Amino acid sequence: MKIYIQNMVCIRCKMVVKSELEKLGLHYVTVDLGEAEIMEEISAEQLAKLGIALKKTGLELMDDNNSILVEKIKTVIIELVHYTDEQIKINLSNYLSEKLNYDYTYLANLFSEVKGTTIEQFYLAHKIEKVKELLVYNELNLTEIAWKLHYSSVAHLSNQFKKMTGLTPTHFKNLKHKRHRALGDV
Repeated sequence: MKIYIQNMVCIRCKMVVKSELEKLGLHYVTVDLGEAEIMEEISAEQLAKLGIALKKTGLELMDDNNSILVEKIKTVIIELVHYTDEQIKINLSNYLSEKLNYDYTYLANLFSEVKGTTIEQFYLAHKIEKVKELLVYNELNLTEIAWKLHYSSVAHLSNQFKKMTGLTPTHFKNLKHKRHRALGDV
């Protein structure tokens, strides 16, 4: 049985879900961002207890198909930006359509309706958060960051960063008190 969970954005979220399932005596096959596959059927009582436990940690069970699909869109983007160095060979719209087996226009309209922002804005916000993270860690220079995040040039990255944050990447890097937001808040 699959259950869908909103706001899962990191490895810690997966650990929380695994822990809560184990506390309820449920055995999982997989726990991925946004979903968990459980070996057995879950009773209504177990589902309610799981829902309460997850809510305390900022996670939430989903049963609405539209919300589940929006969460899948978010998960694909988060994994693409934050957890893989894969460069997609096609544009984002085709990538999402292929990954989720839906027409992109449908996905885009649904996402905008539910989230109040476009898929592209969500994607760019996550790319900028990743740039902030890499700037703060100070392990890569701006050229390497631009290459890693598949920007066409450092100038393109810098312009997009300034447009979205109001700061240049260099100015941001020099601000010690300014840190990136949690992924769930993007």
